[in-house]
Amino acid sequence: MKKLLSITMLLISSLFIYAQQDVTKFLGIPVDGSKSEMIQKLKAKGYTSSPLDKDVLVGEFNGADVNIHVVTNNNKVYRIMICDVNNIDERAIQIRFNRLCEQFVNNSKYSSLPLEEYMIPDDEDISYEITVHKKRYEAVFYQKTDETFMAKQIEAAFPQYTKEQLANPSEELRAEIVNFVTQYISKKAVWFMINERLGKYCITMYYDNEYNNANGEDL
Repeated sequence: MKKLLSITMLLISSLFIYAQQDVTKFLGIPVDGSKSEMIQKLKAKGYTSSPLDKDVLVGEFNGADVNIHVVTNNNKVYRIMICDVNNIDERAIQIRFNRLCEQFVNNSKYSSLPLEEYMIPDDEDISYEITVHKKRYEAVFYQKTDETFMAKQIEAAFPQYTKEQLANPSEELRAEIVNFVTQYISKKAVWFMINERLGKYCITMYYDNEYNNANGEDL
């Protein structure tokens, strides 16, 4: 019995370690490791250091000129922040935001809500909503995990159930599984928002690895 328990705990531990390797990716690069390593990997993709700050990279991403910032916590990369270089007017930012939403929803690598949940209506006064109502225009998506691996994660998280029970769960177990999967995929968020700059607008995009984000360990 003790041997079986030890094997089970080892399996869960190994899957947890692998889960932390199953992190958000930016241009195929895991959002992880040191800042210097990440900068070198991005330079290998063609980005160059900004003349104003060697830690900021410049180049093109998804058809737009951008500045790329590598953000760390405890010397581990937890975020890639991509900022538009050029500011555009209200109508142009509405089109750009909606177009990005369409691209993410249509990308099979991401989990998302229905497209209409993200879209900004053509007649919406973005400037008024931001200034008066302090509205934040943002859209959040989650990079998917391989289904086979996710099934193994679920089995490890619920060792008291058989494969048959997990495949045909009760309502209570189904709710627990949904909560587990939701918590798991939330670690691989990719999101973007509209920022206002002196009456013009731009998009800032974030690729987050929540495994490396601050969770109060330094308090």
